[in-house]
Amino acid sequence: MRKTKIVATIGPATAEFDDLYNLIDAGVDVVRLNLSHGSVEEHLARCEQVRQISAQIGRPVGVLADLPGPKIRAGSFSAGSHLFESGAQVVVTAHEGPSTASRVTVDYPTLIHDTAENDLIVLGDGAITLRVVRLVGDEVHALVQSGGVTQGRPGVHLRGDRMRMESPTEEDLVMAEQMAAAGVDFIAVSFVRSSNDVLRVKAVVGERAQLIAKIETASALDDIDGIISVSDAVMVARGDLGIDCPMEDVPHLQKRIIRSCVEAGVPVITATQMLESMITAPTPTRAEVSDVANAVFDGTDAVMLSGETAIGHDPAGVVTTMSQIAARAELEASYRQWAERLGRIQRTQWGPDSDRITAAMAHAASRAATDVDAAAILCCTRSGRTARAMARFRPGSLLLGISPHPSTIRALTLTWGVEPMPMPECHSTDEMVWLAVESAVRAERVRSGDTVVVLAGAPDRQGTAAADVMRIVSIT
Repeated sequence: MRKTKIVATIGPATAEFDDLYNLIDAGVDVVRLNLSHGSVEEHLARCEQVRQISAQIGRPVGVLADLPGPKIRAGSFSAGSHLFESGAQVVVTAHEGPSTASRVTVDYPTLIHDTAENDLIVLGDGAITLRVVRLVGDEVHALVQSGGVTQGRPGVHLRGDRMRMESPTEEDLVMAEQMAAAGVDFIAVSFVRSSNDVLRVKAVVGERAQLIAKIETASALDDIDGIISVSDAVMVARGDLGIDCPMEDVPHLQKRIIRSCVEAGVPVITATQMLESMITAPTPTRAEVSDVANAVFDGTDAVMLSGETAIGHDPAGVVTTMSQIAARAELEASYRQWAERLGRIQRTQWGPDSDRITAAMAHAASRAATDVDAAAILCCTRSGRTARAMARFRPGSLLLGISPHPSTIRALTLTWGVEPMPMPECHSTDEMVWLAVESAVRAERVRSGDTVVVLAGAPDRQGTAAADVMRIVSIT
C-alpha cells in the first residue's frame, strides 16, 4: 500500500461528476478546492460531490479549502499575449487601467513605498522577473531580468517582508467561516508570515476544521517553529517560496521544514510543479519523477498536484503516475534510521505530559512492532493525535487509525501511512482494544494468525488524554 498521501486540486478538467469520480478512484486521498477561482457556491457543490463519491467507493477522502490570501494583480493585458523581452525597460505603477509590455499597472496603492532599488517584481508564476533600478515620483522603473509571455491579469509578487497586505484578509476569514460551516476537513491559510496569522483563522474556525499553514514567504521561515506549533498541518508551497527566497535555497528549505514537521508530529505537504509537464504531456519528465521521489525520501506526508489535475488533459492518469512514483520511492526510503533518530530527539524535546506519554508509547509500539514482526499497528484515537504520533516513526507495518468520529477519520487522510477506519464508541480500554481488532479483521486488513500491536487509552470525551496502553495481540 502506498503510504505517502496524494492531494489533488480540482478545476475545469474535473468539473464533470464522472471525471471527479475517476480522479478520486485513481487514488486521491485529499481533494483541494482552490478558492482563488470560482464562487463559494461552486466549491460547496464540489465538496458535496466528493462526499458522495467517497461513500460510493467506500474510502474516506478529505476536502481541503485553500484560502486565496492577499493577491496583487496587474491591470488586464489586451486580448492576445504580451512579450516581455529580457533587458527591456518597464514602468510599474499603482494605477487603474490596462497594462502593456512597457507599462504595467497594479492594484496595490502603496507600491512606491513598498519597493526599493534592486528589488525583484515577479509576474505570473515566476517566469517574468523585473529588477527595480530606480523610483521616480509614483513610478517604479525596472529592467526585465528574465522575459516571457503573459496575458490576462497575472499575479504580481513583491518581497514578502515589504508587503503591507494582511494575511488572512477579511475575505479569507469570511470564506473560512463558510467552509468550516460546510464541513470541509482542512483549511489552508495562504502567505502565512507568523503564527499569529494562523491563530486569526483559528479564532474563526475553532475545532471545526484543521488548519494548514502554507509556507511561501521568507518571513514565515523566521517563525517556522511557532507556525508549526499552532498548525494542524503545513504546506511547503515551493512556487511562491521560490520567488520570495533564492531558488537555490528551496530544496534545502523543503528538507528543513519537512524534518521539523515530522519531528513535531504535524503532517506536511510538498506542493507545486511536481508533475507540471503532465498538464499537456502523457508522461512526466525524469526530473519530475526524481522530484517526487526525493520528497518521499525527505519524509513528506503528502505530495500535491495543482494544474496537473485542475486543467490537465488526463487528471486520473497523473494521479496514477504519482502513486507509482511514490510507492516505488517508499521501498528505498530509510524509515528505520529515521525512527531511531526520532526516538533520540524526542527525549530532549518533550511537550505537555499527555503528548509525552503518547509519544513514548508510540516509540515503544514502533520497536515492539519490529520485534514481533507485527502485521499491523492499530491506533485507537478520538482526535487523531495517537495515529499522528505513531506515523512519525514511519513504521513498516500496516498502520490503522481507528476512530468513532467521522471528522477524525477524514482528517487522518493527510497523515503518512495511516489507513483511517471507523469503529463504534467504547466505554472502556478493554472494549476499545477488542473492537479495534475486530474492526480490522472484518475489514480484512488483518487475519487469523497475525500479530498486531494496539495503542489505546481511556481518554475523556474531548480526546485530550494520552494513549497510555499498548497491547500485543495474536489473532486466532
